[in-house]
Amino acid sequence: MVLDVLGTTLADEDRSRIRHAAAGAVILFARNYENPEQLAQLTAEIERQREPALPVCVDHEGGRVQRFREGFTAIPPMRALGKLWDRDREAAKEAASSIGYIIAAELGAHGMDFSFAPVLDLDYGGSSVIGDRALHFDPTAVGALGACLVEGLAQGGVAAIAKHFPGHGYAEADSHVAVPRDERAFKEIARKDIAPYKAVIDAGLAAVMPAHVIYPQVDSQPAGYSAHWLQQVLRKQLGFQGIVFSDDLSMEGAAVAGGPPERARAALAAGCDMVLLCNNPAGLDQLLASLKDVQLAQPERLERMKRQGGRDLRKSVAYREAQEAVRSLA
Repeated sequence: MVLDVLGTTLADEDRSRIRHAAAGAVILFARNYENPEQLAQLTAEIERQREPALPVCVDHEGGRVQRFREGFTAIPPMRALGKLWDRDREAAKEAASSIGYIIAAELGAHGMDFSFAPVLDLDYGGSSVIGDRALHFDPTAVGALGACLVEGLAQGGVAAIAKHFPGHGYAEADSHVAVPRDERAFKEIARKDIAPYKAVIDAGLAAVMPAHVIYPQVDSQPAGYSAHWLQQVLRKQLGFQGIVFSDDLSMEGAAVAGGPPERARAALAAGCDMVLLCNNPAGLDQLLASLKDVQLAQPERLERMKRQGGRDLRKSVAYREAQEAVRSLA
């Protein structure tokens, strides 16, 4: 279970949830952030609650999805990398690696372990929730730039999570408030939307997050509840060996399975290793209680999600060079 916390310091109920046997990681949001010093104190306090400590994570993609801003580099929307790709592919790949390194260096310096990035959804121009979060409409560009982002994050000691498998870019509805459907055939989805995952997995991708999207020509269930998508396509066909995180089970796109416990059971049965439920304290307690006997099947996968190295990379030459690359992109 990936759980959230209430505020900028831990409350008693936060501590109790973190110590629960089913807790596997903690995700932070903008409400948990005041400034860099406070963030470092919060992550240190989270680490003290368990032995071994739970990893701490965040959605830190850039653009409109960047939870920490004051004291952090302003990362441009990923579409900026796609636009640069159209002018200069090598410069775009260098900029993608630089962005990954900056995100990793800054998160790692504040006790964060990983980010839910990069987005590999293709930019079809119709999705309100994806929009400029997408790198490009061309699968080759998305695969190449996504691989560079993964490598840059890894060089900074932070694991990457690609989302939203097999692709959220074509469906127009926002899965936060609706249940999107993508009516295309599997062959079309595989040729376009799934294509970038091969390059990104080869680059050392640690984890994948499936979409709360139904692809009715493939399966009647959303991808995050589908053994076909997660076990047959992602695991067997693509050979992915890392962790599968559900998307947030509080989203409307996840509601087809029932209440929080039923949603979690459906995701785990389909092949998710870990599940998220955010912004729903009552549901979180209900879900933790329902998962008290569940064990992570392969705990070594979770170890890959913990940050590597203890040095503050913001003092490195590589960090200064990466900053220059991002400034030129902006």
